[in-house]
Amino acid sequence: MNDAKLPYGAVRNSLAGATTVSGPVVQAGAIHGGLHLHGPSVLPTPRQLPPCPRRLIGREAELASLDSSLAPDAGAADVTVVVTGPAGVGKTALAAQWLRGQSDRFPDGQLYADLRGYAPDGPADPAEALGGFLRAFGISPVPGSLEEGAALWRSLAAERRISVLLDNASTAAQVRPLLPGSDHTVVVVTSRRRLTGLGIDGAVFRPLAPLAPEASTEILAARVGRSRVVDERDAAAEVVDACAGLPLAICLAAARIAARPAQSLAATAEMLGRGTDRLAALDVEGETVRDLLDASYGVLEPDTARLYGLLGLLPFAEFTLENAAVLADLDPAGADRLLDGLIDVHLLEETGPQRFRFHDLVRLHARARGALVRGTPPAAAALDRVVDWYLASATAAEAVVSPSHRTLARDYRTRAVHPAREFTGDVPAVEWLDAERDRLADVLRWCEELGRPAAAWQLADAMWPLFLRLRPGRLWVEAHRIGLRAARADGSRSGELRMLTSGGNGLRNAGEGEEAADWFTAALTLARETDRPLAQADALYGLSQTHRMAGRLDAAAECLDQVVRLREAEDYLRGSALARLAYGEVLLLAGRAAEAVEPIERAGRELASIEDDYEAARATAFLGLAHGRLGAYELAEARIEEALAGFRARLSAHWEARTLEFAGQVEELRGRPDAARARFEQSMARYREVGAAAEAARLADRLAAYGADSAVTLRPDDPEA
Repeated sequence: MNDAKLPYGAVRNSLAGATTVSGPVVQAGAIHGGLHLHGPSVLPTPRQLPPCPRRLIGREAELASLDSSLAPDAGAADVTVVVTGPAGVGKTALAAQWLRGQSDRFPDGQLYADLRGYAPDGPADPAEALGGFLRAFGISPVPGSLEEGAALWRSLAAERRISVLLDNASTAAQVRPLLPGSDHTVVVVTSRRRLTGLGIDGAVFRPLAPLAPEASTEILAARVGRSRVVDERDAAAEVVDACAGLPLAICLAAARIAARPAQSLAATAEMLGRGTDRLAALDVEGETVRDLLDASYGVLEPDTARLYGLLGLLPFAEFTLENAAVLADLDPAGADRLLDGLIDVHLLEETGPQRFRFHDLVRLHARARGALVRGTPPAAAALDRVVDWYLASATAAEAVVSPSHRTLARDYRTRAVHPAREFTGDVPAVEWLDAERDRLADVLRWCEELGRPAAAWQLADAMWPLFLRLRPGRLWVEAHRIGLRAARADGSRSGELRMLTSGGNGLRNAGEGEEAADWFTAALTLARETDRPLAQADALYGLSQTHRMAGRLDAAAECLDQVVRLREAEDYLRGSALARLAYGEVLLLAGRAAEAVEPIERAGRELASIEDDYEAARATAFLGLAHGRLGAYELAEARIEEALAGFRARLSAHWEARTLEFAGQVEELRGRPDAARARFEQSMARYREVGAAAEAARLADRLAAYGADSAVTLRPDDPEA
C-alpha cells in the first residue's frame, strides 16, 4: 500500500488479522513479468545408520556394556563411546545395532559418516563429514572452513537429541571437530586404533574381542543351515577354528559354503587349514580379510612394519618384549614403541606384562609379510639373534642351576649377542626356564628349519635344569631326539655323547626302558672309542637306572660300582656322590635298609660340602625312607619334612611329589593308614600337576586298596630316579 507520509516510491507492506507468512518472502517495489514462489521441501529426519543383522549373535554382553554408557534419563548428558578392535571383528555392526535399538531416544536423527581411516587414498577430511551432517538438516551451502562448519554443527546439535556413528576413524584429531558437544547427543566412534586421545574429551572406551567358538558356530549355522552344521560337527568346528572368532571371516566362509550346497563342510575346512592360503580362501566377490589387514598394515611406520613381518617369522605365537627387542636389534624402550604402534591398530594383543600375541589370522598375514624378506641378510641376522639369545640365556640358567653340567661349548652365529638373562640364584633360573619352556621348545625345533644343528643340540643341552627339576617328560624326549640328530649332523662327538646320556634319562623316566638302554649302550661304546672316562661313567650310570627299573638290582649295583671308581679316578666328587646315592637307593629296593644308610649319608655330606642343595635334599629324602624302614619313625619324619622344604624352595615339584610318596610309605609302616592315605593323595595330586601320569596312576591303584580294605599290605617300593 502507498502511504502519503512515506517518501515518493516507498512501499510499506502490512499484515492484518490472522494473516501469517510462511516460507520465502519477497518484498518488491515494482514487479515486472511473472513471479513464482514454491514452498520449501520438508527434509526427513535423518536415519543414516548402515544396515546390520537383525540379531547380533554373541554380543549380548557388549550391547549391555554400551547400554550402561548411557545416562538413565534421556534428557541428561550423554557420552562419546569409542569401540575399538581388530579388522573384521564387527565393530560397525555392533555400533549400528546398538544405536538402532536406541532410536526412540534420539527423535531428531541418527547420523553416519565413514571416515575411511584405512582407505588406500587416505582417511576422509572431517570437513567432508561435517558437510554431510549439516546438509542432512537442510543447511546449504555449508561453511567453507572446518572451524566455521564445526561451530555451526555444535549450534545445530545443541537443541536436538541425536546420535552419531563415526565409522573407521583414523585419529582423535580426525574425530574431534565432529563431536557435537551437546548434552543430548551420543557419539559412537569405531576404529582399529585405540584413539586414547579422545579420553581428553571424556570418551569411554569399549574394546571388542573376537567371538567365542559357540557364537561363531551359531553364526555359521544361521547362514548355512543348522542341519549341515549338525551333520558335519567336526568339520564345522574346524571352519570356526580357522576363522578365529572374526565375524567377517565366519560370514565369508559361510557365503562360500552356502554358494555350494553340494560340497561338504569338510572341503571348506580343508581349504581353510592350508596355512597362509586361509586368507586367500576368505574372499567372496572382492570382500576379503586380507584386504582389511593390508589396510591396517598400510598405515604403519616403516620400522614398525618391518618388525611386524619379522615377528610373523617367529616360531611361537606369543612373545615377550625381550624377544621383540632382540629381533629388532633395539633396546626394550625402542622395541616397546614399535609394539605400541602395532597394538594401536589392533594388529597385536597385549596378553600380560610385556607379553604379546597375534590373532590367528593376523599371524598368517604377518608371516606372509615376513616371507617377502626372509631370505635377506638383515632378516636372517634377526632370526639368528633370537636363537643366540635363547641359547645364551638358557646356558646362563644352566650355569647357575647345574654348574657341573655346564661343560660343553656354545657356538653363536651373531657377533654381538644381546645381553642374556642374568640369574641371581637357582630359583629365578628355574622360574625363567619354566615360563619360557614353550618358546624354548619352539626355538629348538626351529633350529632344524634354520639349518643350525649346533645350536639345536646345544640348546637341548642347556635346557638340562628344566628337565632335571620340572620333569616335562614328552619335551625331554623330543628335545633329545632333535638334539641327537643335530649333533650327528654337526659332527660333534661330545654333543652326541651328551644327547645319548641325557636323552636316555628322559626315555627311562618316560617308561621307555628298552630304548633308554639302547641309548646308554651306544653312549658307552662311543665313550670307550673316544677314551672319555667320565662319559663312560655317565653311560654306566644310565644303564644302572634301567637295570634298577627292570628289577635287575644286582646288575644295577655292579654298574654303580664301576661308576664310583671311574669318577673317583677323575676326582669328580659330585659324580661319585650321586653314584653312592643311587647305590643306596638300590639297597633300599633290595630290602637292605641298614646297609643303605651309610652310602646315603656319605653322599648327602659330600653334596652338601659342594653346596649342591638340590641333590643333598634327594639324599635327605632317601635317608628319611631308610630310617622309616628301620623303625626310627620320628627321625624319618624329620628328614622327610626337611627334604620337602628343600624341594619346595627349589621349585622341584616332581621330587616334592616323590618325597610325599615316601612319607606315605613311612606312615604305612607306622600303622597309620589315614595319615598314609592323606600323604599319598597329596603326592598323587602333585604328580598330576607336573604331568607324571604313570606315577599318579600307580598311587591311584595304591589308594584304591584303601577303599577295599583299610588294612593295606605293604608292597615293594618302585621309586623313580
